[in-house]
Amino acid sequence: MKSLRLTVEHTAETIHPVHRFVCESDAVERELLLQGNTTDDPETFLFYVEGDCEAYEAVLDGVPALAEYDITPADGDGFFLYVREASADTDRAIFEAFQRETVVVVPPVAFLPDQTMRLTVIGHGDQLQASLGALPDELAVRIDYVGEYAGEPGRSLTDRQREAVAAAHELGYYEVPREAGLVAVAAALDCGEGTASRLLRRAEARLVAEALEGRHVGPERSLDG
Repeated sequence: MKSLRLTVEHTAETIHPVHRFVCESDAVERELLLQGNTTDDPETFLFYVEGDCEAYEAVLDGVPALAEYDITPADGDGFFLYVREASADTDRAIFEAFQRETVVVVPPVAFLPDQTMRLTVIGHGDQLQASLGALPDELAVRIDYVGEYAGEPGRSLTDRQREAVAAAHELGYYEVPREAGLVAVAAALDCGEGTASRLLRRAEARLVAEALEGRHVGPERSLDG
């Protein structure tokens, strides 16, 4: 079964008001669509969001298309959002593009601060191509990966490797210029520098190998690229 990882870029005219808020404000760090029912109107969705709940809710209250919503706190700074909404024409067209017999959208769908949404879909090649062709013309669509589906990026990391990469990222180890070194990462992991270095190198090697699996197609809406 073929798998695609896609980046879909909205314009100022097509972006949802809440996604626009994610792009323009530092109040939200992550917004993930976990599940949705788009067969009825209004449509029903479940999101996971990390950030300032009050600021996020203030934006929700200003969206006329929302029929109802409910927020449930999660661990840390996260919360779940259950929402029912009458979708705009562009959003409806996106949903309908992937409503094909063999096509499955693999959650979560990420809404990012660069006006893009990123998602993984699997299915038969001809129907995936039809889905790409049915996406609205005003959206820029990039195919980041084509290959066999084997889970999402990071699937091959051990728990300890994932912990090491998360600690390094949080400390600024991967920033340019680097904000923290191996000493800080090792301290966060409660291990020696050599151990921290091995964990990061092995995790990075696996992530690079995953990134290079399959075929990276580029900006054209075609699986033949």
